[in-house]
Amino acid sequence: MINELEIGYIGIEVADPAASTDFFGQVIGLVAGQPTDRGALTWTNDDAVHRVLIEQGPANDAAYVGFVAAGDDAFASIGARLADAGFELTPGTDEETATRRVDRLGHVGSPWGTRIEVVTGLERTGTELKAPLVQGGFLTDGVGFGHVVFGTTAFDEADRFLTDGLGLAQSDWIEFEIAEGIELEVRFYHCNPRHHTVALARTPFELPQLLHHIMFETNDRDDVGRAFDRAWNAGLPIANGLGRHDNDGMFSFYVESPDGYQVEVGYGARTITDDWSENRRYSRISSWGHQPVSRP
Repeated sequence: MINELEIGYIGIEVADPAASTDFFGQVIGLVAGQPTDRGALTWTNDDAVHRVLIEQGPANDAAYVGFVAAGDDAFASIGARLADAGFELTPGTDEETATRRVDRLGHVGSPWGTRIEVVTGLERTGTELKAPLVQGGFLTDGVGFGHVVFGTTAFDEADRFLTDGLGLAQSDWIEFEIAEGIELEVRFYHCNPRHHTVALARTPFELPQLLHHIMFETNDRDDVGRAFDRAWNAGLPIANGLGRHDNDGMFSFYVESPDGYQVEVGYGARTITDDWSENRRYSRISSWGHQPVSRP
């Protein structure tokens, strides 16, 4: 099993960062952190100083995703692997390293357009997080804050970037016809025991927003239900109601953020083991549920 990396943080650029405050704090249940020295609002789901950074800007999309290497040796091997695959890491500036609150930073553009950062030493508070709305806390130890899913027309090159470059391995994939003549293909990649840290959807045309969703996994099944109730009571669009995915077994729902991308709150996903032999095709997204929810 690969254990060199875990997903550390995601930076999202939106027109009005303050519009996400209630969404992440009062609905998803993350805890606000200190703003960065560049004014980005931050949120965390464990003792890391930040996991989500919301910055002001025109992109309305993920601006960067940070992966934490397991030390200097891992950082060096990942950098060498990326270079061999044709994706050279550029050293971060002192300002960038300080803003991300890490010891070391390198960055590279991904084929789908999002900046990927490889870092070491993401700062920790040293205090166990108490998330008032998520009684059981979030599952992050050794697996990062959750997962991210992007759609891209540069699917094959993105697959090579993740596997040959970053060193992720494919867990499995979904492929089926969602409408007459329209195929859906999504591939799932792991770099530690979490079933997938990144997933890629093959899109037939460029999308206005590359980030499809972010996932946060709770330690208690009931915390998913409580988050669903908060999203419902807040009047937010529920893209997919409660359900269970077929490939990773995650019990979850999806809520639309104020800026259009979705957040999945889930529980109980399968984990990758050293003897993983389930890298196979699935023909459906969910074994049950995950239906769009319409309001009366």
